Amino acid sequence: MNFLDKMEQKLGRYAPGNVMVYLLVLYLGGFILNIVNPYFYFEHLCLDMERIFAGEIWRLVTFIIYPPTTSILWFLLEMYILFLLGRNLERLWGRFYFDLYLLIGFLSLIVAALLVYLISGEVLLLFPDSLYWSLIFAFGMTVPDMQFMLYFLIPIKAKYLMIFYGIFLGYQCVVGGWPTRVQIIASLFNFFLFFLLVRRPFLRVRQGIRRAEFQRKIRESQRQVQNLRPMGVRHVCAVCGRTNISNPELEFRFCSRCAGNREYCLDHLYTHVHVTEVPPADSE
Repeated sequence: MNFLDKMEQKLGRYAPGNVMVYLLVLYLGGFILNIVNPYFYFEHLCLDMERIFAGEIWRLVTFIIYPPTTSILWFLLEMYILFLLGRNLERLWGRFYFDLYLLIGFLSLIVAALLVYLISGEVLLLFPDSLYWSLIFAFGMTVPDMQFMLYFLIPIKAKYLMIFYGIFLGYQCVVGGWPTRVQIIASLFNFFLFFLLVRRPFLRVRQGIRRAEFQRKIRESQRQVQNLRPMGVRHVCAVCGRTNISNPELEFRFCSRCAGNREYCLDHLYTHVHVTEVPPADSE
């Protein structure tokens, strides 16, 4: 058990749930504020390191409310997508890891803006709307084959959407200036950190998917056997499917190392791959 697993056991119960809902409420407030006074955010709330060092430390928190877009139609669509991504990731990963993922995402923006200011003396305004990218990448790595309706119209698998955004952001890094590159790298830092080092959320979901698929196959095999029993079938080979009715000359034996009372003909008794109750987990 690694350090974060121990932290989840101790602090997981205190991790707030439905964080994405609260974040969307902040985005809504930022959207309304932008309509009422589009300059107020940049004058008093944005991540301006020069103003922060002058004492306006609330900017370390208030910069979060900047909305992903100023178009009402696209705002509603992106809020819906963010809600779906956040709700499902929190359900799959657990509240502790999901909250940690968001926290690292916001902290990486603050650290990037701070480093730029300390090294060059320039103020680089970084915005939290890029959270959208890191959630898409996290979702694509967690459940790559899950399909959803993008903008209610386009059926697409999560992995293909992740690839599309990966190509788009790679192109932006090539043609954009250094502020664009800093924004993209800082926005995806939490994703790379989780994918390369943490990995626990991804592995947990993959193990759950394999376990569910294994149980499904066991139930399907049992149903097939039950359907054959009334026809006089007493033995069925789990590999080739031959029975004592179709091949009365065969002998069948149960394998003590396989789960689910699986039996095999003598041709496959010693050559089959043993089926355990729980599929082996990936190594970290």
